[in-house]
Amino acid sequence: MILEAVDVRKQFGEMVAVQELSFSVDAGGSLGIVGESGAGKTTVARMILGLEAPSSGRVTACGRDRSVPARSASERRQRGREVQIVFQDPYSSLDPREPVGRGLERLLKLHGVSDRAERRERAVALAGQVGLGSRQLGALPRELSGGQRQRAAIARALAPAPQILVLDEAVASLDVSIQAQVLNLLADIRESTTIAYVFISHDLAVVRHLTEEVIVMRNGEVVERGETGQVLDAPQHEYTQRLRASIPVPGWRPRRRSTEVKDA
Repeated sequence: MILEAVDVRKQFGEMVAVQELSFSVDAGGSLGIVGESGAGKTTVARMILGLEAPSSGRVTACGRDRSVPARSASERRQRGREVQIVFQDPYSSLDPREPVGRGLERLLKLHGVSDRAERRERAVALAGQVGLGSRQLGALPRELSGGQRQRAAIARALAPAPQILVLDEAVASLDVSIQAQVLNLLADIRESTTIAYVFISHDLAVVRHLTEEVIVMRNGEVVERGETGQVLDAPQHEYTQRLRASIPVPGWRPRRRSTEVKDA
């Protein structure tokens, strides 16, 4: 397996953000982590990346214990070559003052691509992999659409050729049509590589599209787990049932609030 969490607990003061969490992901596999805001999903992502240390338990990625801090800059770079993340807001990973292509080349240099021509060639290849052309490579992030910015963020995450890609609400801010394009892109990338996905979302429909296994979290605790289709089609836990029931279906209309004023 490429990623494993064993009895992980994370506590901030008196607040328990994650408790007794265990899961594993094989190379090329995909895991969805589902729950509402405050469920502990992003804390899990930060522990996978090594940005937070578990209060107890262990997180292992690519054979390395992420439960302890990196001891050197070279070890941090090595960790970055193994695990990358795509955030909900691409501005968090794109320098607003730097053209997309230049940012990709700078990142490739950081991860050991010393030849300038090779960096340029690989930047163009990465852009092509996510559906961006030369015009977008020369553009600043503010000159791109939301979907193009997220594609650029995905290209940045893929630049070090990671073995694990964490996607933290990576399509939540996109329009539905752009969501579909980015999800199809991510599915194509996974089919052509051995990369493993950890897809964190509150959106069950999105998780169904991209993952094989899913865990459902509530208040830091796993309440249900299993094969994605089985869990989403026949949820056993009341919380998962409520999440599923909240998905709008064709023909859904919001309820109108009564505007009548009753006499006192």
